[in-house]
Amino acid sequence: MNHLRPALVLFAILSLITGVVYPLVITGIAQVAFADKANGSIITSAASAAAGKPIGSSLIGQEFAPRTSAAAAQHAKWFWGRPSATSPVPYTALNLDNGTGSSGSNLAPTNPSLLENMKARVAALDAADASVAIVRVAAGSNARGTPVPVDLVTASASGLDPHISPAAAEYQVPRIARARGMPEEAVRTLVRTHTRGRALGVLGEPVVHVLELNHSLTRGSLGG
Repeated sequence: MNHLRPALVLFAILSLITGVVYPLVITGIAQVAFADKANGSIITSAASAAAGKPIGSSLIGQEFAPRTSAAAAQHAKWFWGRPSATSPVPYTALNLDNGTGSSGSNLAPTNPSLLENMKARVAALDAADASVAIVRVAAGSNARGTPVPVDLVTASASGLDPHISPAAAEYQVPRIARARGMPEEAVRTLVRTHTRGRALGVLGEPVVHVLELNHSLTRGSLGG
């Protein structure tokens, strides 16, 4: 009994400190100093009809591109993000309704399946361009002869990458502009606005946030 009581008291004190006090203190600090990050880096709608409604997280890519090449025309007005390896269709990202999640392809450069996936994704890009009368001058390049950026036809490691390269965004500018009846320079201005530079000026590469960019296209609405 002499040993049991101290052990129980110590157990209760440590449980209170580590299970209640410490989590509350850390949560409080996070909510005060890093509220946005602590709550999932949520992006909310600015549209008057749905102001403040969550539309996604800045950390997770969303599905804007088609699941098949045949459906590419219906998605021509959106910037497409990185492909995901969550399923064998040309383009897909996180989609809770269809049960997709994070996945890497793990396909070696010599794997024939990787080449077939890339061909399917190029076909989807071609179909989207063709829907707004942009004709390719050569396989794997757009109407201006620009090669397809590699991040538009290869999956990211997680399959949920929210960013694309500035080159991948620029490649899609002519299609977006025609699909929405906007001047190309106006679309490029939006791309530049949502381009993030290297961390601390030296780490990583410049990237474009796809969800934020698409959100800005419709002035606060992801519909339309």
